[in-house]
Amino acid sequence: QVQLVESGGGSVQAGGSLRLSCAANGFNYGTYCMGWFRQAPGKDRDGVAVIDSDGSTTYVDSVKGRFTISVDNAKNILYLEMNSLKPEDTAMYYCVAARPPPGRSRPPPGYCSRRYLQQSFGYWGQGTQVTVSS
Repeated sequence: QVQLVESGGGSVQAGGSLRLSCAANGFNYGTYCMGWFRQAPGKDRDGVAVIDSDGSTTYVDSVKGRFTISVDNAKNILYLEMNSLKPEDTAMYYCVAARPPPGRSRPPPGYCSRRYLQQSFGYWGQGTQVTVSS
């Protein structure tokens, strides 16, 4: 059974930093697509970042240069390093995962970024709140 547990959220002032973590159970990193989404109050969920099986990353334009997605394969933890935080980054942040295509043991290159653009992830964590004050 796949479980995703986020941690690391909190309240910071603008310009501050936070690091979100996502501990996954039920699969090994590299065999599923992994990423982060967020949802601000009164808004739709939006993709933040995704990491593909070949290590390539995709970010929403608004966080490029400020956020970094990474994986510690030895610990099975997904991270989102967030720097230069802005009030508009305030949201609930969700760790997400998706299975590889049928018949594949891991996602082929580019597959995860396509799932990210389609916002098509079958597994979601419960979320961790990030609040940035001005």
